[in-house]
Order: sequence, then structure tokens, then C-alpha cells
Amino acid sequence: MRVDSLRRYPVKSMLGEAVESLFVDEGGAEGDRRLALVDTETGHVASAKQARLWRGLLQCTAHAGAGPVRIGLPDGTTVTADDPGVDDVLSRLVGRPVRLVRQRPDGATLERPDPEKLLELGLDAAAAEVGGRIVKIAQATPGDSFTDEAPLHAITTATLEHIGVEALRYRPNLVIATPPGEPPYGEKDWVGRELLVGEVRLRPLTETSRCVVPTLEHGPLPRAPQALRTPAAENRWDTGGHGKQPCAGVYLAVLAAGVVRVGDPVTVGP
Repeated sequence: MRVDSLRRYPVKSMLGEAVESLFVDEGGAEGDRRLALVDTETGHVASAKQARLWRGLLQCTAHAGAGPVRIGLPDGTTVTADDPGVDDVLSRLVGRPVRLVRQRPDGATLERPDPEKLLELGLDAAAAEVGGRIVKIAQATPGDSFTDEAPLHAITTATLEHIGVEALRYRPNLVIATPPGEPPYGEKDWVGRELLVGEVRLRPLTETSRCVVPTLEHGPLPRAPQALRTPAAENRWDTGGHGKQPCAGVYLAVLAAGVVRVGDPVTVGP
């Protein structure tokens, strides 16, 4: 196996960017999910998991570089994260008062409606019928990043090709190319072992339970209900004590920091 591509998402729930290398440590990937919108009315972190409110964020892009993060808006304009008016711009965009924050609040939470119910009833019609479970985020991630559960997320090309969707829908940091004939969902066999990626040592923690986000429009890409329905039919696991959930990919902790590069060999240890 080898690293097929690397991605980071500077602002949570916005489209990210492909990169040739990523420095990773116990806090995750450098520049990844280091900014997020917070709903000033509820205090929850804005996440497209609550599609009724926040799916429009997936029409925005975010790019990290030497200067402040640049946010590309659906109308083609750009605003930087340090612009004094960025909160007003983003509040108008989403139709709710929000703040762009750089430090994860203590006990940061988001709202996660049942993804399969949302697909069954419709993203808008379901809003009044599908209650959102309030979830604490980043409990396995030291520091201030806004990862959902763990510092890094990986998925294999075998899983993506089987489901028939683009990698960006699942928002992984590492896309790992597998040999021809490798079965999908093989990531589940890595849990509890070590993953050596180049010279970086990672610990697969648990399979990644999937929400409604991969099914939504991502920029110009249309909806893709199979991104949830296929793993729901084929690969369900209880990863967090909430019953069996559709899963694809794996969450990872970083055991030894370093730089991961596209093309690095990937081996699974004991």
C-alpha cells in the first residue's frame, strides 16, 4: 500500500485542499480543522452533519498557506480569516449569527441528527422530526483542533471505488492506495495495530461512523446518497456505544510525529 493523496480542511465543514505533504503530530495534521464557525445562539460548532442549517458550508473553500486562511465564497469572492468583517460575511452566508474561532472551546459540541433518518425523510422535511444528538467533539485530540473524534482519518481506494464516490466526500486526511483485488472496508482490520506511513507511526483507533455529510452537494458535485446507503447495507459497527452505524474508513492517533508524503509506503504492523 502507499499514500495516494493527502488532504486538509482548514475550516470545519468547508471544502479543503489536496497537498503533497502533511506534518502530523498528536494534535492531528498541521493546518487541518484549526478554524470553525460557532453558532452564537446555541454555542454549538457549525457542522454539515446538521444539514438543514449548515450544508451551505460545503459550497465554501478554505486554503491555508503562509498567511491567514483564505475562504472562498459561493459567489466567487474571497475573505481571509483575519478580516475584521469575516463574522458578518459568514453570518450572512449561513443566515445565522456565527463567529469564526481559532481555539476549540472547552467541551465543544455539535448537533448530529440520525443520518439514515435524514436520508429517509429528506433533509428539510426531516428537520422537525429528526432530533439531533448533541456530541462532544475531539475527545481523542489534544490541542485546539476541531476534529470530530480523533486526530486523523484515513480511507482506502478499495473502499472508495467499491462505494463509487470521490474521496473528498468522506473528508479524509490520508487516502491509501491498495493493491488490485483488495476488498473494501479493509480498514477495520487495522484497528488495534500499528500503521507505518513512511517514517510516521499511527495507531488505528476505530472505524469511522458515517454521517449525512458525504451524501450532500460538495461544491459542484451533486448529492450522492450511496455514500451512506452502501456502507449502511454492508458495513455496520458499534464504534461509540450508540448501536451499529454505517462505517467507512478509520480514525487514527499519532504515535510518532513526522511528515507524511504522497507516495509514502504504508505497512500494517502487529
